Amino acid sequence: MANDQKVKHKESLGSLPKILVVGTGAIGGFYSAKLAQAGAQVSVVCRSDHDVIKAKGIQVTSMWGDFHFAPARVLRSVAEYPEIADYILVGLKVLPEVDPVAMIRAAVRPQTAILLLQNGIDIETPVAQAFPDNEVISGLAFICVTRTAPGQVHHQDFGRLAIGRYPSGHSVKAQILGDLFESVGVPCLVTPEVVTARWQKLVWNAPFNPISVLGGGVDTESILGCPPSARLARQVMTEVCFLARSCGHELAADIIDRNLTDTLRMKPYKTSMLLDFEAGRPMEVEAILGNAVRIAQRLGLSVPCLESLYGLLALVQQRTSARSCGAPG
Repeated sequence: MANDQKVKHKESLGSLPKILVVGTGAIGGFYSAKLAQAGAQVSVVCRSDHDVIKAKGIQVTSMWGDFHFAPARVLRSVAEYPEIADYILVGLKVLPEVDPVAMIRAAVRPQTAILLLQNGIDIETPVAQAFPDNEVISGLAFICVTRTAPGQVHHQDFGRLAIGRYPSGHSVKAQILGDLFESVGVPCLVTPEVVTARWQKLVWNAPFNPISVLGGGVDTESILGCPPSARLARQVMTEVCFLARSCGHELAADIIDRNLTDTLRMKPYKTSMLLDFEAGRPMEVEAILGNAVRIAQRLGLSVPCLESLYGLLALVQQRTSARSCGAPG
C-alpha cells in the first residue's frame, strides 16, 4: 500500500488508536504487545494475570527479537476503562462458558470496532448480533506462541495474521490495524473475504489440535512422523476443504500439501489444545470441531473423520471436566 494511503487511513481515525484488549493469553498478549510497539495506546483487561502484568508488564521471548510490553492501563474489567476505545481486541478462548458479549458490552461505543482474534469457524455470530451497529473484524493468527507463565509469552514460529470485516467487504478500520501490524514486522493480510481465511486456518487446526490430544500428548513432528496419523491428518484436511467448498469458499488446490510441508519444516510444536488439556483447562472443541460438524449436518454432508475426532474429543472434554469438579470417572 502506498504511503499516502496509509496516512489517509491514520487520519481517518484522527490519531493512533486506543485499543482495549480482553484476553491476554498467548495470542492476546503477543499481538497487543506488537500493537503497542507500533505506537497504539494499548490497555488490557486481565483476570488471573492481573497483579503480575500490572506490576511487571508482559515479557515476550520471540524469534523476531525479545521485547517488553507495559500496557497503558491494566484493568480487571472493561467497565474500569475510562476512555472510548477505537478497537476492542478479543483474544479469549472460544468456549461455551465464556461470554465475550457480556465481557465487552460496557466498553462498546458507537465508533468502537471489535476485533475477534480467535480460533474456530462460525464464531462471530453472537458478537455481530449483539452489536449490529458496530464493525466486527474477524482475525486469524497463524502462529506458534505459548503463554509460559503469568506475564510471560514465548513466540516460537510463524506469526502472520489475516483480518477482515465480517462477514465480508473492505474496511478502513481493518486496514489501519493491518498497517500498524506491518509497521512492526507482523505480516498482516487485510482481506475482503475473511470467512474464507477462517476455513483456511481450520485446514490446519482441525487435524493437529485434536490428534495432539487424542494421540497421547504428541507434538506436530510426532504426528507427521507416524504414517497412520499423518494420513489421518491429510484426510481431515480433505474433509475441511470439501466442507468449505460446499459453503461457497473454494480453497487453493495446494493448501493441504503446503500445510503439511510447512508443519514438517517448523519446530516441533505442542498445539494450544494440547497445552490446555495438559493444564486441565477447557479445550476449544466446539469452535474447532463442533461447529464444522454441525455445518456439515445442516448441509447433509458426510465428514466421518471430523465426526470421529469430535466425538472422541468431546468425551475427553467431558471426563476432564468431571474430574476437575470432583465427580467420579
